[in-house]
Amino acid sequence: MLKIALSDEEVRGNGLMAWYKGNGAATVLKHDDTAILMERATGSASLIEMAKVGRDDEASGIICSVVSKLHAHKTPYPNDLVPLNTWFKSLEPVAAGHGGIFVQCSQIANDLLNEPIDQVVLHGDIHHGNILDFGAKGWLAIDPKGLFGERGFDYANLFCNPDIATAIAPGRLMRQVDIISKEAGLEPKRLIQWIAAWAGLSAAWALEDGTNAEPAMTVARIALNELNII
Repeated sequence: MLKIALSDEEVRGNGLMAWYKGNGAATVLKHDDTAILMERATGSASLIEMAKVGRDDEASGIICSVVSKLHAHKTPYPNDLVPLNTWFKSLEPVAAGHGGIFVQCSQIANDLLNEPIDQVVLHGDIHHGNILDFGAKGWLAIDPKGLFGERGFDYANLFCNPDIATAIAPGRLMRQVDIISKEAGLEPKRLIQWIAAWAGLSAAWALEDGTNAEPAMTVARIALNELNII
């Protein structure tokens, strides 16, 4: 599989794929400044389909196992990683302009970003479609963004996936919080805070792009409601 970078973000992601050296991510066979040649996923299983047919919990366990391998990589880190503070730059101005739940999400994000814990190299786009079945080699990640920050962030996007119907199903968020917090060794309340922060940012990006922000906002509302219960 040849992937040619068309943006700085993709250049950064390609570099990170090479840095992983096949540990938790697809093996990169060749790499230059603009492209990578990597192994192709040949397995027939799909985490998206698993989650849709009653195996959501199993899919989450697989994802947590892969993310744990990615987070285990140590220094020296790539020198072009984007800090989470920079990644979240869109949320505060949207909160100021639109108010509502964006204000709550922005405040939660600021609290998390101002006092980070367990900082690692982050994949940055963990979801059911970015972890593929590589047959005998198992499940491996592709298409990272190349961020740096608290490791809990990398799990938040799972709660907006694999589709909005699954994401907002009654009880789904807290059931997955219980599973993922145990599998990943995360404090449940802090994980829910990352979900609210991420969903708010995702909705802010949707507003900036002129696309539908409601799916992400719905996930944010569910997370915020759970935080009020806690």
